[in-house]
Amino acid sequence: MKRYSVFAIAREAARYHSGWSRAWKSPVPQKKYDVVIIGAGGHGLATAFYLGKNFGITNVAIIEKGWLGGGNTGRNTTIIRSNYLQDPSAAIYEKARSLYETMSQDLNYNVMFSPRGVMMLAQTEHEVRGYKRTAHANALQGVSTEFISADRVKELAPIINISGPRYPVLGALWQERGGTARHDAVAWGYARACSDMGMDILQKCEVTGVRSIGGKVVGVDTTKGAIDCEKLAIVVAGNSGDIARMAGFRLPMESVALQALVSEPIKPALDVVVMANTVHGYMSQSDKGEMVIGGGTDAYNNYTQRGGFHHIEETVRALVETFPMISRLKMLRQWGGIVDVTGDRSPIIGTTPLGNCFINCGWGTGGFKSIPGGGWATAELIAKGTPGPLCAEFGLNRFTEGRFIDESVAAGVAH
Repeated sequence: MKRYSVFAIAREAARYHSGWSRAWKSPVPQKKYDVVIIGAGGHGLATAFYLGKNFGITNVAIIEKGWLGGGNTGRNTTIIRSNYLQDPSAAIYEKARSLYETMSQDLNYNVMFSPRGVMMLAQTEHEVRGYKRTAHANALQGVSTEFISADRVKELAPIINISGPRYPVLGALWQERGGTARHDAVAWGYARACSDMGMDILQKCEVTGVRSIGGKVVGVDTTKGAIDCEKLAIVVAGNSGDIARMAGFRLPMESVALQALVSEPIKPALDVVVMANTVHGYMSQSDKGEMVIGGGTDAYNNYTQRGGFHHIEETVRALVETFPMISRLKMLRQWGGIVDVTGDRSPIIGTTPLGNCFINCGWGTGGFKSIPGGGWATAELIAKGTPGPLCAEFGLNRFTEGRFIDESVAAGVAH
């Protein structure tokens, strides 16, 4: 793999960019792999990358029914933060946030990580108490956050209206090292690195069945033929329930659509990420000048990737009071993604009833921000066969043992 650098750009410019090679290969499937990962989104690709980097396992196939990064990885609003309340959640999200900081160097690919800061507005007295509690918990967890005043909120985001008639801003939970990254670049960077390790990324290859013998997985059936494997990882976000049924077990979660939209581009007006959970909306400004806006999940189960007018009206109505200036903007485009939501709003990373079959799912609205941490933990799980410290609490057995990791407040809104 040729390294990307300013010198490489200058060299290729001199020869009309004729020397660039493909970022990743398009191989023919082999008959057998040590590990097959279903899902070439962020978590699937990160799992493969850390299998190779941390454990030297490179005889790996990453199978994707569509195109690489075409699911939720390419359909989110790119927010990165780790200010969660529960210890297991804070640990895995902080691991992810720290990996994002060095990801461009680790992958030799610019993922455009921007630690611009994330603030979660407190617009009721209940939220003030809740966010102060989270700030204290984060201090014990080693996660750097603080509760800031309304005046400091206005200083960080001048376009905000802190004295709204219904929901005035009373303060905010502020994580200075949170921010955003370019979602497509994260997938492309991981894919390029995996391909360079010799892993096979199989696009337009849909899994149609999971084969097992004696209670252990032996392979998968796909639209490109049968593929045998020693270990199987299911990392397909909102479609996890479908693959789990093929493997012979059920998952305690549901799939719903999560919608977002962007405005027409405007001059720089907001250089932080602002989330308003009380009114169910959040907003940041992209490098292209678009206001990236999102809200809550649909109230009913579905698998649609289209947007709906009711969410435009609901989300924008909520944000106009807090950001009056957006009332004059035109919407540029809208989309939806399929998220998988568990009862306690925390992910599932662990073994399954099928031997040598592992799963990473249930991230709900927090999938993008957790990509490197989730991939790191899942790779360790696959390599060792047992959960490591990052995912030990996130197994399927917590639902039968009553060990819930309740993040319904921290993850109940799409961010």
